[in-house]
Amino acid sequence: MLRSRRLAVSLALVCGVVAFGMLGPVVSGRDPYAIVDMPFAGPSRYAWLGTDNFGRDELTLLMHGTRTSLQIGAMAGVISVLLGAVVGTAAGFYGGLTDEMLMGLTNVLITIPSFVILILLSVALKSRSVQAMGLIIGITSWPWTARAVRAQATSLKAREHVWVARLSGASGAGIIVRDIVPYMLSYLAMAFTLQLASAVLTEAALAMLGLGPSNSVSLGVMLQWALLWEAVRQGVWWAFLPPTVALAVVAFSLQLLNASLDEVYNPRLRGGVDAS
Repeated sequence: MLRSRRLAVSLALVCGVVAFGMLGPVVSGRDPYAIVDMPFAGPSRYAWLGTDNFGRDELTLLMHGTRTSLQIGAMAGVISVLLGAVVGTAAGFYGGLTDEMLMGLTNVLITIPSFVILILLSVALKSRSVQAMGLIIGITSWPWTARAVRAQATSLKAREHVWVARLSGASGAGIIVRDIVPYMLSYLAMAFTLQLASAVLTEAALAMLGLGPSNSVSLGVMLQWALLWEAVRQGVWWAFLPPTVALAVVAFSLQLLNASLDEVYNPRLRGGVDAS
């Protein structure tokens, strides 16, 4: 597994992003809302990436914004993978009426534009905390995971060890916990990376519409500030380019990690291995 060069590069990128967002604010020690220079001042020794529309340090805001975006993405990823795993596993393992009901609900939710639901839920909240943002993104993004997990569970329930467990009198829930879920952990890990990347981008899109987290800075909120104060028209690149690059790096590193894990766990994708 560790011999994969692509996996090593993707892990290094992800670790770099996490360290920047989680350790950066601690090492810096700066208050992200402190005024350090004139509004939209260029890069200087006081503010390496310049200042925003209020004169606050862009680099400090970028570190805190990356942390907030990662926190929302991680929470949404965990919730969506858990919901998708529970619904998909139950539908695939039990089949019949349970499968029809759960997949019917899943298909209905897939046909409804999730972004519309996200906007309505975000507008309905009086105060959008980081936890609330992670929750509403997570509960609207699980259907695709449920459909994919159902296919995995349907395949796994036909395995010999599952039949042995059935013949030994194990309960359905016990078989799912001991004989189904452990074989899907690698797949769930890959689903989590995709959901995390998607949630970070979704939060940024909501923030651009003015529906980002309240009383907190995220990469999307930074872009919204740059948009509202016309940073693009004024040519203040340091107000919008750093958060844009940070979003791209987060999404690219997680997508690369997902592709690397798929290559590791799927022998057909490994170079030099006969797929037949």
